Amino acid sequence: MKRVAIFGATGYTGFELIRMLLSHPGVKISVLTSEQYSDQPLAQAFAPFKDQLEGAAFGKMEKLIGAEFDLAFLALPHTVSSSVAGALLARGVPVVDLSADFRFRSIPLYESVYGVAHKNPALSAKAVYGLPEIYREKIRKTRLTAVPGCFPTSVILGLHPLVSGGLVDALGIVADCKTGVSGGGRGPALGFHFPEVDGGVRPYGLPNHRHNPEMDQELTLAAGKKVAVTFVPHLLPMVRGILATCYATLSAKRSAKDVDAAFRKAYGGEPFIRLLPPGLLPSTKDVRGSNYCDIAWRVDEKARRVIVVSAIDNLVKGASGAAVQCFNLMEGFPEEEGLRGMPLFP
Repeated sequence: MKRVAIFGATGYTGFELIRMLLSHPGVKISVLTSEQYSDQPLAQAFAPFKDQLEGAAFGKMEKLIGAEFDLAFLALPHTVSSSVAGALLARGVPVVDLSADFRFRSIPLYESVYGVAHKNPALSAKAVYGLPEIYREKIRKTRLTAVPGCFPTSVILGLHPLVSGGLVDALGIVADCKTGVSGGGRGPALGFHFPEVDGGVRPYGLPNHRHNPEMDQELTLAAGKKVAVTFVPHLLPMVRGILATCYATLSAKRSAKDVDAAFRKAYGGEPFIRLLPPGLLPSTKDVRGSNYCDIAWRVDEKARRVIVVSAIDNLVKGASGAAVQCFNLMEGFPEEEGLRGMPLFP
């Protein structure tokens, strides 16, 4: 039985971690931290999990960072994780980090994107990017996993088989993404306030959304040459989900059969990627509450255009579900443990 801590447990990703880990037979949630809600009784701070968290220590991070546990999930703000992770790893506690602090392979790039100085650049070099479908074996061996951002997860999974196989041109790739408001976090913000969002659709974060460099980094590594994605996120009046529609130009002498073969080779045996049959296209409704990523593609050979559509739940496969999947790999559990729940429908 692994004792786990969740730092930043009262945010949306923290709640998702609790929901999934409570069904994991190899886990005991032993520590929960919150800076904002730690003065409340446990049952009040975690009302959806009433009577399920008895025995877990609850309080501020400063008080509980030295408690006894076997692995820590860091659902903390960017810049906070980088200092906390170092202290935990120094005493032998593995870390699954859900912030951006360890996702970037270039520290100057991270610092330019987030506008801060990295607090632990040496440690960042030891982190493994937490996409099991691409880095599974490295995740098994690491003590520090950096869970990708939600938008990068949807876009990278959709494009990686094509880019890595040279089936599409590296230039001119477009990712048009739609997301629900939970991606903005639990704290109140005018742009994500229900009366401001309901009844409308709007783009945001143009032209320099902070997830864009993360996509470019991983797809450039896959292609072996520079890839620069034109990324346009849109906010929809829904709580959960990301739908990514990606456009690319089919490489010379490549065909629709090559595209089909690339996706089936890359993902045919993946437990959480569902390749949809002809006639079906992904919908956020079909993955809601689950760790699945649904992918479909269409090829217009005359126009030399490939369109890939992927759908994920931004809080699960785009965050906490991926974190549990990485935890399972790091700690030797079956990869699907705690993640077998089906989508919530309707």
